[in-house]
Amino acid sequence: MTATARRLGLGLGIGALTLAVLAVPTAAANLIGADRTEVNLTGQGGPAKPFRQATLTNFASLPALTWVPGSEPSGSLLGTTPVNGVTAPFADQPVQGFSGVQRNADGTFDVLSDNGFGNKANSSDFVLRIQRIAPNFDSGSVDVLGGVSLTDPNGYVPFALTRPDRVLTGADFDVESMVRAKDGSYWLGDEFGPYLLHFDRAGRLLQAPVPLPGVRAPENPAGQPNLPSSKGFEGMALSPDGRSLYPLLEGTVAGDPAGALRLYQFDLVAGRYTGTWWTYQLDSPNHAIGDAISVDNNRMLVIERDGGEGAGALVKKVYLIDRRDRDRDGKVDKTLVADLLNLANPHNIGGFGPVFRFPFTTIEGLVVLDDRTLGVLNDNNFPSSNGRTPGQPDNNEFITIRLSANLDADKRILP
Repeated sequence: MTATARRLGLGLGIGALTLAVLAVPTAAANLIGADRTEVNLTGQGGPAKPFRQATLTNFASLPALTWVPGSEPSGSLLGTTPVNGVTAPFADQPVQGFSGVQRNADGTFDVLSDNGFGNKANSSDFVLRIQRIAPNFDSGSVDVLGGVSLTDPNGYVPFALTRPDRVLTGADFDVESMVRAKDGSYWLGDEFGPYLLHFDRAGRLLQAPVPLPGVRAPENPAGQPNLPSSKGFEGMALSPDGRSLYPLLEGTVAGDPAGALRLYQFDLVAGRYTGTWWTYQLDSPNHAIGDAISVDNNRMLVIERDGGEGAGALVKKVYLIDRRDRDRDGKVDKTLVADLLNLANPHNIGGFGPVFRFPFTTIEGLVVLDDRTLGVLNDNNFPSSNGRTPGQPDNNEFITIRLSANLDADKRILP
């Protein structure tokens, strides 16, 4: 274990790769607004406190041209015109698209590779997968330790899949968010349904995809869409007690105010949606969210971003939200805790200057490492995004940032 890893509690042993579980208390707050069930939420977190500029504390990078060893060919539907200097098809599966992250007890991380190459039409040969990685912040590198591919061997998916062997691909689902339940199984949020998908530790689907009542994306085979394409469950948090999921849509449901996103509650014990939802209001209707994770019973961290990259990236922020809606405006309260385009870097970590920018189109991985430290990962949209260096495909970067104040998080979500 490196000195950096010890300081952050990020042990990087790769012997017994165990699956850690977070467990903590229940959630609650008075919900204001039409079409919502009223619930009283109690828990930690007083009035919002100001946060100043956050600081970059570690940087590591996984090269864009990293492949799953001995895997199947991919990228056959991308054409043969080079994209950021990369020409398809590929002999193997790329290790890319990190769109969800879970911390393991041994200091490794499980990360979710999402849809594949950008959409349903071009991703039928991309195998959906949960990768296991270990950042080495001393060397600035990231090791890929293995992972599991997602499958449906028992035939729970009710519609036709791309592959007869029931290995799931980016043409079947667009998985964008991930939590791990008490039993070590995974719940993934999908954008094509949108669906909730429940997998065991080996990546096997455990039940039929759970649809969201009254909401359908254009890719949903049931038809009658009222949600934009690829705007389903981009973020999803697990309640501290492990009893509820909080999936957050990336897009606005037809008929809702512009830029209003629905945050739902799914009861894991009852196996159903509770009928309760909250409104997360984007700063601009042109923005999107990237991830959502729990801080305590009432509060969550949410990434909000614009669609720009590189010099064109203008908004990449981490908000602390409170479902109790203290100002009674019918929306969750938002407090900015980190501007990812304006991180202090006094020690020139990663060879960058005194101000560090995380200028990617999609930033979709967020994890709490201690009460003031967050891990943040980008989805590099291989090979399409070039936010770091024009003309070159983005690497998968893993940074840690130090907030200017404590989150006062429930101690049972902390390592």
